[in-house]
Amino acid sequence: MMGFFKKLACASVVGASLAAPFAAGTAHADEPIKIGYLVKMPEQAWFINEQRAATDYAKQNHFTVINIGVPDGEKVLSAIDNLGAQGAKGFVICAPDVRLGQAIRARAKRYNMKFVTVDDQLVDSAGKPIADIPHLGLSSFNIGMQAGEAISAEMKHRGWKPEETGALRITDYELPTAKLRTDGATKTLLAGGFPQANIYDAPQKTTDDEGGFNAASPVLSKHANVKHWVIFGMNEETVLGAVRATEQLHIAPADVVGVGINGAGEAFAEFQKKTPTGFYGTIAVSSTTHGRESVKNVYNWVTKNEMPPLYKESTGTLMTRDNWQQVRKDLGI
Repeated sequence: MMGFFKKLACASVVGASLAAPFAAGTAHADEPIKIGYLVKMPEQAWFINEQRAATDYAKQNHFTVINIGVPDGEKVLSAIDNLGAQGAKGFVICAPDVRLGQAIRARAKRYNMKFVTVDDQLVDSAGKPIADIPHLGLSSFNIGMQAGEAISAEMKHRGWKPEETGALRITDYELPTAKLRTDGATKTLLAGGFPQANIYDAPQKTTDDEGGFNAASPVLSKHANVKHWVIFGMNEETVLGAVRATEQLHIAPADVVGVGINGAGEAFAEFQKKTPTGFYGTIAVSSTTHGRESVKNVYNWVTKNEMPPLYKESTGTLMTRDNWQQVRKDLGI
């Protein structure tokens, strides 16, 4: 793995050196300013909303956003080359691996592009956040605590006994954002008297519905004697996948409380089903705000030399079947 990142770093320097002269020759003063918006999973509703909001802001302010999906490290560097060749002045990125920080920085520097990170903060070779790259993120630990609070409150409302309840914690400890979210939820549950022994880890390989389903299924099957289940993870896709696993195993929806994080299309679809499922709610954060604010930061940096805040983070609002339409309206999702 380390060899792969060294290879990326070297490719960043060599590839950028070769491509930079071409990029410089393609930009024209009379062309609209171009800014890239690079996301790791362009098919996910969260990132669709981010890119759409960025594009809408650009149209209103007479510049161009170039939306690109970057599911792996090689595509990240290729995308930055692409932007350089088009004369882009900067970009927003949510990287597929936060350890790509130094390679991304080197590539952007060769093209003289300004960039900011959104959602996931880049880290250096020691795994520490790169503090001098402007970042618009989420208060991951606090949002995780909000998910835990929602679960605890609903357990109490339903009269569930903690000793008869299992907590399915869908984990991805390779991604700092995911770990902070599940750590936050865990802290809240434990503080409320939930037994540590009843928390079952389900490591996920991907952070989508399928990843949640595949992580949850064997754990649920192994602990078939558990009376009630609560489910939490890094996002709502993960939790929805786990809820689908409970349905396949014929666990009654009334015995499941799943709380996700984000507030996007899949959650809306779940809330509109005639019969409630085990997906109780989600901690909604505004992907629309993140898309608009992050691209605005780059645009102002490029055109007005206004340096964005080095670190800013958002929190969330509990969205359930009862209030999802109003919360969606309030957050502009």
